[in-house]
Amino acid sequence: MVLLPWHEIDTVLLDMDGTLLDLHYDNHFWMEHLPQRYAELHGVSRTMAEMELQPLFERNAGQLQWYCLDFWSTELKLPVRELKLETAHLIALRPDADTFLAAIQRAGKRVVMITNAHRDSLSLKLERIELAPYFERLISSHDYGFPKENRQFWDALQADLNFDPARSLFIDDTLPVLRSARDFGVAHLLAVSEPDSRKGPKDTGEFEALGDYRTLIEGL
Repeated sequence: MVLLPWHEIDTVLLDMDGTLLDLHYDNHFWMEHLPQRYAELHGVSRTMAEMELQPLFERNAGQLQWYCLDFWSTELKLPVRELKLETAHLIALRPDADTFLAAIQRAGKRVVMITNAHRDSLSLKLERIELAPYFERLISSHDYGFPKENRQFWDALQADLNFDPARSLFIDDTLPVLRSARDFGVAHLLAVSEPDSRKGPKDTGEFEALGDYRTLIEGL
């Protein structure tokens, strides 16, 4: 069980994909649906599609364009926004994430979403899962021009929100992002242990693992 010193936390910063929402939607789209539609629309085999996509994915991982639908639409010559709608039925909340959000909101914490998701992806998901009312702000890294992996994102966030990193909690499912937050000085960090409900638990490295949101509510 994760026991947080809630009396030392004023601001709660939350990722979206894999943290509040099941990462299965994104993993399925990028690893299964997109290669299949790429093959169909470009008239190549599924194997050839994967051979062409894999180097592009590896080259852009962790950079802002990795998360940008405009970039991928141009790069792949595909209507990526429209393709994402084809699997939108898979968008789902992680268990008890809404219970946690309601509890920290009632407790008077400042709650801010910080996501690398492109604004179009964010809008698509918020149309299906009612998350916006729980948050003071919904911030995409595209607003600042830097992904969360980059120190400049955190400098921009600090300038925008004027929050105290020493009195903040940040929850994410990506270790490079959590390390970037730690280097900036965010004091309380948790890594989601099972961001994709179909893939089972993953290694959370040096960070304490979060499995059940209900355990975080203790002591609020």
